[in-house]
Amino acid sequence: MKSLKIAIVSDAYFPHISGVATTIKATAEELTKMGHNVKVISPIDFKYKMSAPSYPEVKLALMPYGRLKKMLDEFKPDALHISVEGPLGMAARSYAKKHGIHFTTAYHTRFPEYLRIQMGVPESLTYHVVRWFHNSANGVMVAAESLRKELDEHGIKNLLIWPRGVDAELFHPDAKIDLPGKRPIFMYMGRVAHEKNIEAFLSLDLDGTKYVVGDGPARKSLEKKYPDAIFTGYKFGKELAGHLAAADVFVFPSLTDTLGLVMLEANACGTPIATFPSQASDAVVKRGENGIVSTDLKEACMEALKLSRARCREIALDMGWQKPAQMFLDNLVVSKAE
Repeated sequence: MKSLKIAIVSDAYFPHISGVATTIKATAEELTKMGHNVKVISPIDFKYKMSAPSYPEVKLALMPYGRLKKMLDEFKPDALHISVEGPLGMAARSYAKKHGIHFTTAYHTRFPEYLRIQMGVPESLTYHVVRWFHNSANGVMVAAESLRKELDEHGIKNLLIWPRGVDAELFHPDAKIDLPGKRPIFMYMGRVAHEKNIEAFLSLDLDGTKYVVGDGPARKSLEKKYPDAIFTGYKFGKELAGHLAAADVFVFPSLTDTLGLVMLEANACGTPIATFPSQASDAVVKRGENGIVSTDLKEACMEALKLSRARCREIALDMGWQKPAQMFLDNLVVSKAE
């Protein structure tokens, strides 16, 4: 395959840490190794920004079309991928439609469910916008088959599978650090927000210590309500891997996530997963091997303690970023050929 110029436009990217940002960065790095020229366009490229509703630390580009058009006109991409349905995503969609450019999108975040939980917006209304945004694309990438089926039922078309990977060199059992607290240690890592369903974890009657690694708008209220839990704030790089490797069970209570990238990172550290049934768990968990999936989260936590940490690591090693990047590339080629 000839070298391609690939533009990835995303409202979610560094310096804000998220599964979407990590996925895009890892994919771009792998595509670059393959010899492709990748340009990631994110809010950091724009002078004027605004805070996302309910997420003051997340900055979105304000009226980005003019500068985005200039950047895409100069780059002249062979393939355009739009990652998030935010201001940049909307501007990129408008640019592509105006210029007759094929493009792909990705369904990373369950915005209909998030907006219902946060603001009471009916899911039917938000799904109308989601269909409008994604059905104009030549391909819509999703992380798991179960999510593909669900979105198909909601009328989303041209759905393509794009799995996730993990950096198994950074996230490694040897990264383990000493953590205070009675064993076993049950750990959540990620954004501390109400839509993550963290209270389903913190309210469990578990013998041991609960850790919450991360930050967000719900942290203060949860710290006050659950004073026995240890809230660490954000951790990055080796320190983050050290926390995951030190946990006995990684607890993933979210019912709205689609990625589950943090579960892969925990597995790479040898840490088994306890989680509810969800699209994210469908994409990551081999039940009874690297994690326990149950509607009874306490039962899942206790059963996960019995799993082989070596097997968790073994499964994670099969999930590097090279294969997902190749599938992303194949999806781009398919979308351009239609």
